[in-house]
Amino acid sequence: MEHLDLDTLNTLKQVMEDDFSLLVDTFIQDSSDRIASLRQLIEGSDADQIRRAAHSFKGSSSNVGAVQLSSLCAAMEKKALAGNFNGLAADLSQIESEFAKVQGSLRAFA
Repeated sequence: MEHLDLDTLNTLKQVMEDDFSLLVDTFIQDSSDRIASLRQLIEGSDADQIRRAAHSFKGSSSNVGAVQLSSLCAAMEKKALAGNFNGLAADLSQIESEFAKVQGSLRAFA
């Protein structure tokens, strides 16, 4: 489970109790929506919108202990802030790949 910070997840599970699986489901649905949104934004080349979407995704990923996913989103946010569109589609593919791993691990944990 190297894709997730188990300390963060265990704390969340203790705090959320019975609502933890709802949190996981919400994160997974929300993340799927964010990825679809990022794909559209990258095609449109609006650096500020890409930056905001990546920043938001970075935060939600961090909140559930998805450290690698959060790091990939931070890199995209930084690129967009600099107005650098080179390789954003490839970056998004990395984010999607990492999200697939996180999703499986979260479901197993919940």
